Amino acid sequence: MPMAPADIEQLIKSALPDAQVTIEDLAGDGDHYAATIVSEAFRGKSRVQQHQLVYAALQGNMGGVLHALALKTSAPA
Repeated sequence: MPMAPADIEQLIKSALPDAQVTIEDLAGDGDHYAATIVSEAFRGKSRVQQHQLVYAALQGNMGGVLHALALKTSAPA
């Protein structure tokens, strides 16, 4: 069973409460998503560190229930 966009957003916001999260279903199959995430927690961190924060927020679902997630992360302007 694929992961719902609302569930992805909830997991991210649980770990990064200030995050502005936009989820897009890339293939229309509920299995391939793109997420744009803006959070103050990303300020001063490398892109890899930012993505690691998001993967940690997903609590092990990446690569399992959540097959593919393209990430675009940034700190607020």
